[in-house]
Amino acid sequence: MTHDASPTARALLALELIQSGPGITADRLADALGVTERAARRYVGILREAGLPIESARGPYGGYRLGRGVRLPPLLFTAAEVLGLVMAVLDGHHDAADAADPVGSALGKLLRALPEPIAEQAEAVRRTTAPAPDRAAARPDPSTATTLVQACADRRRVHLSYRSEAGSEWTADVEPWAVVVRHGRWYLLCWSHGADARRAYRIDRVTSVSVLTTPFTPPPGLDAVAELEAHLARGWEFDTEVIIEGPLEKVRPCVAPMLGTLEAIDDDTTRLTGSTSNPWWYAEQLARLPVAFRVVGCVELRHTTRAVGQRLVDASGL
Repeated sequence: MTHDASPTARALLALELIQSGPGITADRLADALGVTERAARRYVGILREAGLPIESARGPYGGYRLGRGVRLPPLLFTAAEVLGLVMAVLDGHHDAADAADPVGSALGKLLRALPEPIAEQAEAVRRTTAPAPDRAAARPDPSTATTLVQACADRRRVHLSYRSEAGSEWTADVEPWAVVVRHGRWYLLCWSHGADARRAYRIDRVTSVSVLTTPFTPPPGLDAVAELEAHLARGWEFDTEVIIEGPLEKVRPCVAPMLGTLEAIDDDTTRLTGSTSNPWWYAEQLARLPVAFRVVGCVELRHTTRAVGQRLVDASGL
């Protein structure tokens, strides 16, 4: 017997079962909920306390049903609301209290369909909760994301237009392998036929996309998350090499995959190789390491690491 769901969640499931199966008996309701008959009757009691007229009758044709004339309001979601809810679940959403936002609008419809005592609690949470915004998040246009996800599922090439962070624009025909959500950013992991190489494009920077009829076969055993992490550590402007004083098994949990590839030099030393377009950010990540390290082979990273270290020394007041 499972006890994962809250009493309120089980009461709402009981309501759905009663509405879809008028005359459902207590034992059948209990079986469907995975609880005892006593617990099932308790959930019916919760619904009644919430103001819903749940009727019951004894005998072979008895059971629970909604009172005559009672109908729950239908929920009619727009495409934008449905996509917004799905994307909100995947990457977190901070506009849930805004009725003009698709997610806020959809949540409002859900709350209006719930019994008033339950809806009041949920509305209080939505109204008073203030999540800290993720300033790195960049949510793409839902229709663009959906088109790319569907192309991945259908294994069809796409033609896309792209604008880089620096403002450069280009088009490309790609095989869309997977869509990966990482730290509030949506990426398309793909094979670019123009570049003849793997690429990871920020979906919020895709300005247009059209699905082609040409099919493709993705690489067997593709680990999209691992591949994206590895891709984001390669091909940037500045190549990096860092020697870390510590064995590989101790260092690995402390180094984010986006920083590069780790390899053991000997039993006590590890080499980190990667690349970056932002040496200052890279140096800040290195400063978090709990062991000693030294930067070799990248003048830009050595200078910024020195500057980061000096800033920390100055902050100590020593």
